[in-house]
Amino acid sequence: MRERVTITDIAQESGVSPATVSLVLRNRPGVSDETRARVIEVAGKIGYQVKPVLVSSRNSRLQTIGMVVKTEPNLPARANPFYSHVIIGVEDACRNNGIDLLLSTMPVDEKNRPLGVPQLLSRGVADALLMVGTFVDETITSVVGRKMAPIVLVDAYAKTECFDAVVSDNFEAAWQAVNYLVRHGHQHIGLIGGEPDAYPSIKQRRGGYLRALRENNISDVYCADFNIMTVTGYDAARDLLQKHPQITALFGVNDKVALAAMNAAQDLGRHIPDDISVIGYDDVDLASNAKPSLTTMHVDTVAMGRAAVQLIMNRIEHPDSARVTLTIHPTLVERESVAKAKTTRVVR
Repeated sequence: MRERVTITDIAQESGVSPATVSLVLRNRPGVSDETRARVIEVAGKIGYQVKPVLVSSRNSRLQTIGMVVKTEPNLPARANPFYSHVIIGVEDACRNNGIDLLLSTMPVDEKNRPLGVPQLLSRGVADALLMVGTFVDETITSVVGRKMAPIVLVDAYAKTECFDAVVSDNFEAAWQAVNYLVRHGHQHIGLIGGEPDAYPSIKQRRGGYLRALRENNISDVYCADFNIMTVTGYDAARDLLQKHPQITALFGVNDKVALAAMNAAQDLGRHIPDDISVIGYDDVDLASNAKPSLTTMHVDTVAMGRAAVQLIMNRIEHPDSARVTLTIHPTLVERESVAKAKTTRVVR
């Protein structure tokens, strides 16, 4: 018998990582029954005293979910009109399943990249994690990796495709929104937001916009790219409309941008929808209260939150199952901000 058995010894003998051994010895979820049994058997053989509670994982359950939500400067997570409804969905699913929920925020830069690591990640107090609206970069994965907590991404992205995720069908929905404008006779359609190296969800919406133009043989592309930290959607839209007065419709990559574009157009003396049509994306609460009310792509963000909890529960129960990406398909909500494009009568 060895004088002192370490986690590394057990890991080498059982052919798993030290992190997996740690999960087993702490009776935490995220390890298959077969692996758990092998680790316990090896630990006993080489002289590690395994507590009786660790003999089986069948009684282990998901008790606590940690949710990390991105925040922009001076904006609490619940103030974000998109993610506040994701939080509602997560809270509802956790309540129905008897799961405790820990909420933390993570400040991000203009590219949604983390500016720091919340204590919720570094302390390892949750059985599983939801990452909402941010990039999961190397810093985060290295911290979480030491704790071996399963991660589900919600409108979030990582360099490696190793996490379960819930996303919106950004590309298809943007394509649908722009085609809706084309069916209303618009040929000069501007995009507000969506620079080429934007956050993936926004970049996908830009791609849907460009594809819709190509498929409709529209060669004129008007993109108001801007850095949200230095330029507002209002200024970007105003500048685009002043440079290209022939534009008759605008697609905002989210409702916040679309509503700002509406204000810019109105301040330039253009009436909505008579002079210019505007369509958004997300269907936040303000969209229906705008004057005129905003036509937009509705994303069921509450369903995104509920689905994320279901993915976590599935991952805990089946830790070795294939990675799952669940896609929420937005639907068009027709309101008052889109009208038929005015036709120019040619006098001969």
